[in-house]
Amino acid sequence: MSKRYGLITALLVLILIVAGCSNANNNAGNGEKDESSGQTAGTSAKEGNLDSKASYEDVTVKIGVQGKGGLFGKAQEQKWFEEAFGEVGARVEWVEFQSGPPMVEAMASNHLDFAGMGNMPPISAQAAGIDFKIISQLLDGKNNVAIIVPTDSPIQTIADLKGKKVAVTKGSNAYNFLYQVLVKAGLAKSDIQEIQLQPDETQPSFESGKVDAWAVWDPYITLNTLSGKGRVLADGETEGVLSPSFQLVRSDFAKEYPELVTLYLKTFEQARQWEATNQEEAFQRYADERSIPIELVQGMQSRAAMVNIPVSDETIAGQQNTADFQFELGTIRKQINVADVFDNQYIEEALK
Repeated sequence: MSKRYGLITALLVLILIVAGCSNANNNAGNGEKDESSGQTAGTSAKEGNLDSKASYEDVTVKIGVQGKGGLFGKAQEQKWFEEAFGEVGARVEWVEFQSGPPMVEAMASNHLDFAGMGNMPPISAQAAGIDFKIISQLLDGKNNVAIIVPTDSPIQTIADLKGKKVAVTKGSNAYNFLYQVLVKAGLAKSDIQEIQLQPDETQPSFESGKVDAWAVWDPYITLNTLSGKGRVLADGETEGVLSPSFQLVRSDFAKEYPELVTLYLKTFEQARQWEATNQEEAFQRYADERSIPIELVQGMQSRAAMVNIPVSDETIAGQQNTADFQFELGTIRKQINVADVFDNQYIEEALK
């Protein structure tokens, strides 16, 4: 793969979950509630402080990341998570992945404890019997997934996609978005030519005109629209089809170490607060490490502004609709009750 497309793939990390902690400018760390959650904190997973250091000296916390750099890169450089977990005797191991589906597979084999991803991989994982819990919401899903077309394309509406070649990554949140939007427009799955590709494979095909449209997530949306290579045909805000992202934990880890799940979310929230109060420094760092214009970073952040909040009943209902739709589509083989995997107790405690 060329250096150019390697860079494009690397950009994906900028919208993924952030991690880290800061000793300054941290509301969550000093006991103030995050007002954006709009919810009241509930009972902790385990009352009181964390146990003594000796209780966790044999524990290695495995945190999944998608790509390198971004705030996760800074977190690793500053050893923020290592310090937070080290205070109670636990160790941290970083595990790199290219997308969400391999992350849940790693959880199934006990090789990963925490991960952040879009709304489709958890549905597929739950249907496959993988044991995990969703412990907070990361993105509202309005603008982080879209269908884009070349700037000079004659395609102006979703109906114009009939008979066209549309690239998409199967099992991703973009896959769900594409087909929900098609159904809303009165089109069937058979009305388009589905081209299953990973994003790094799709980029050259999109630029060369080998595909007519591309259902994808950011940073690819921002990368193509700001560079003048493409324009947004539809996104979650225009179509009313949201693609939220979530944080997951392996269920057995949560059962055995509930207080460490809360510690993870507290550390994550401290990082989010750091970025919010140091945007100029953070965004310049992201731009410098990728050798890209800061405007590109700002565009991606505007499409995918991180939250770290309890998952609302409304969002859970939306996730159930997505699961039901995927069952009808045949993407998953059994119906599921998505409420079974949501657990807000840890984020409610972390945001106290």
